[in-house]
Amino acid sequence: MNSQTKVAGVILAGGRARRMNNQDKGLVSFKGRPMVSYAIAALAPVVDYVFINANRNIDQYRQFGCPVISDQNDNFDGPLAGILAATIHADADVLVVIPCDSPLIKTEHLQKLLLTRAEHNADVAVGFDGTRLHPVFLAMKTALQTSLQEYLADGQRKVEVWLARQNSVRVDFSSEPEIFSNINTMAELSVLEEAKRFG
Repeated sequence: MNSQTKVAGVILAGGRARRMNNQDKGLVSFKGRPMVSYAIAALAPVVDYVFINANRNIDQYRQFGCPVISDQNDNFDGPLAGILAATIHADADVLVVIPCDSPLIKTEHLQKLLLTRAEHNADVAVGFDGTRLHPVFLAMKTALQTSLQEYLADGQRKVEVWLARQNSVRVDFSSEPEIFSNINTMAELSVLEEAKRFG
């Protein structure tokens, strides 16, 4: 990756979070800090700028000092709609994508995504825990915008299906699969807060 490659980051906080009593997950506190703040801290060192993709509580998200972008429509079409919005707004060649509810992700993990994508000259690098893909942990070329638009316009939503059509590379995090822990319920929040492995 040459020094001229511009990289943007997007934090996906645009979901309804039904299993969390419709709370806005990025604003839910983990270890005394809103979850979105962990994502910003992980992304900031490896990107030129960070977007937050949110479809509600826009003013609250703006307080974190990042531009807030919303999906192109009000359908809550899932992660790909947020990724598409970021490719439209990003003046960058590469986009790093992470969710707002995985506070164990660190900068070093995102660097690994970026480096692996560049080394393989892949269109997308996707996180892999040794067993399964984590399709919202991505480093991808923003040139995939057209492909995304067509896929969503076709009524498709599944990230895995879209990824299978791209020139993609898996990034192996099997030595530390817990980094992908995400919080979907208040019970999961309690378990992760009490986990001894969290530094």
